[in-house]
Amino acid sequence: MSKPGVFISGAAAGIGQASARLFAARGWLVGLYDVDLAGVQALADELGADQAIAGQLDVSDEAQWPLALESFFQRSGRLDVLINNAGILASGPFASLSLSCQHKIIDINVKGVLNGCHHALPYLRRSPGSRVINMASASAIYGQPSLATYSASKFAVRGLTEALDLEWQAYGIKVMDVMPLFVQTQMVKAMDAPAIARLGIRLRPEDVAQTLWKAAHYHGTPAKVHWLVGAQAQLFYALAGLSPDWLNRLLTRHIATQH
Repeated sequence: MSKPGVFISGAAAGIGQASARLFAARGWLVGLYDVDLAGVQALADELGADQAIAGQLDVSDEAQWPLALESFFQRSGRLDVLINNAGILASGPFASLSLSCQHKIIDINVKGVLNGCHHALPYLRRSPGSRVINMASASAIYGQPSLATYSASKFAVRGLTEALDLEWQAYGIKVMDVMPLFVQTQMVKAMDAPAIARLGIRLRPEDVAQTLWKAAHYHGTPAKVHWLVGAQAQLFYALAGLSPDWLNRLLTRHIATQH
């Protein structure tokens, strides 16, 4: 029987790299894809040729997806899990960020996930019990000042995840997202967001990878779509579901205001 296969975008560093190491260590064939070709090739060398395949992929370029997915599927013969992990972040007041910067966030964080889901569907349908795990964020619980466009991009991922999970039930494909708060990666260094100072950075990439692993294997009832990572994110998500909008707004303003 062939190894289960997982295709990971943004695999050269951070959460993607930690996830690749975890899945490979537990016997999966991992597809490592990133704009940083040298980075994923080095990781593939570390994991070994029997555990990994690497390739270059700009997730915002729709034309690159078919080749990347086909190269992985030819090697694996299956696509059990697609992890749409690639993403970027820019922080600061909305008016201080150029439109070109904000458009790039949408291109990668939103269009990248759309591209991945659309092009992966034929391969997912050929892999019984397959699933998609999209990288969302705790910033998709309530819109975050100083992270406005990033937050909006993750709301889009959340909405797409919820819709496709219902739509793709007909194919036997589960669609989920993972929603961490701030994670100790290169992406959050030098962030201009007061919420970092108030809440701190308590999660490691390995923490998120463990949640991705659990989501990849979950068969429980009821269906679980959103996977919160860490106690802070779980608390904010629970409060948002119970509290009126004005209270959620007040709490968010308190967290995101410099004192």
